[in-house]
Amino acid sequence: MSLLPAIELETRSAPDAAVIWLHGLGADGSDFAPIVPELHLPPDLGIRFIFPHAPAMPVTVNGGYVMPAWFDILEMAIDRKVDSAQLLVSAARINRFVDRELDRGIDSRRIVLAGFSQGGAVAYQVGLSHSRPLGGLLAMSTYFATSDSIALSEANFDLPIEIHHGIHDPVVPQALGIRAAEFLRDRGYSVAFRSYPMDHSVCPQQIAHIADALQRFLGN
Repeated sequence: MSLLPAIELETRSAPDAAVIWLHGLGADGSDFAPIVPELHLPPDLGIRFIFPHAPAMPVTVNGGYVMPAWFDILEMAIDRKVDSAQLLVSAARINRFVDRELDRGIDSRRIVLAGFSQGGAVAYQVGLSHSRPLGGLLAMSTYFATSDSIALSEANFDLPIEIHHGIHDPVVPQALGIRAAEFLRDRGYSVAFRSYPMDHSVCPQQIAHIADALQRFLGN
């Protein structure tokens, strides 16, 4: 399985940390790349930001229209039905990016997974099932689509997790973000949940919290 195309941005030369950031349905890796300079991270924090592009596929809830997607969404009810097999294929593709960062000399504990909406569902699967201890998980405006089937990895029971959600989100209701946080807390994970007066988007206050989370995850 070859690596998906991706945008890479480095905050300085020879970074010693990586953030793999997954976009939402219908977008691509360029969706979140402009946020990097807005994070105003300390100059001594060397991060390689990786923004993969999801493959194009038909999406059932959008009338079968072909668009960038990590997996098909079959129903948009509160307990949304998704193509779990496709989600697992996307998770395997993102694991290839994790492996490449390990090959580049990045310690697994300095690899962070971040995802928005559909991308967050994949990030949950990758981060919580990975066999190596990772640095953190940032789940934004998303849902834990594989909570009923995931094999939780002992290596990441201490994974710090931050969940962000808009209280006015009409696409992924905040209830799904809360449900994911409760699921994880019930199993002993450390979860910070933040809500914002926004819809299915990202706001300036949240960008500041993302910067704080990355510095906390990466020990700076």
